[in-house]
Amino acid sequence: MGLFLGLGMAGIVLLVASLVFDGILEGVFDGALNGLFDGWLSLPVVAGFVSMLGFTGAIVLGTTGLGPGAATAAGALAGAGAGWLTWRLSRALLRDHSGAAPHQDDLVGSAGTVVTAIPPGGYGEVLLRLAGQPVKYAATADGPLARGAEVWVTAAPSSTSVSVRAVEH
Repeated sequence: MGLFLGLGMAGIVLLVASLVFDGILEGVFDGALNGLFDGWLSLPVVAGFVSMLGFTGAIVLGTTGLGPGAATAAGALAGAGAGWLTWRLSRALLRDHSGAAPHQDDLVGSAGTVVTAIPPGGYGEVLLRLAGQPVKYAATADGPLARGAEVWVTAAPSSTSVSVRAVEH
């Protein structure tokens, strides 16, 4: 049972190490067998397999009358399942491309509030929400706008400035 518990703990240590060193094994075997093991030799997958092999083997050995062979078989089966799930989860996380960074053009048409009055022909400041976060921008307008006025963004000439117009009620 000590061997199985040691494998389980070694898998946990390997999993912690994978937070720092992931990609090392894939780099070592890069191009081997035309990518047959692509992703399967990542540290999280190996760690999941080893820890499940060890802990499942220890549980089977300690709770049943089966011998080390059956415990190893059960642990290998559980380890393969844990490795496969880890591989699938990591692939799903790597495919997630929904987190596109906001762009200045996303501001056009958004509403905001003047925080520093906008003088005629000059710059003031407006508070807008970009990706749900409040952000201050330098702003110009066709006419003067007082502090607290509600505005619409009509253009975003740069990443730090916008052109606005007053909201008509």
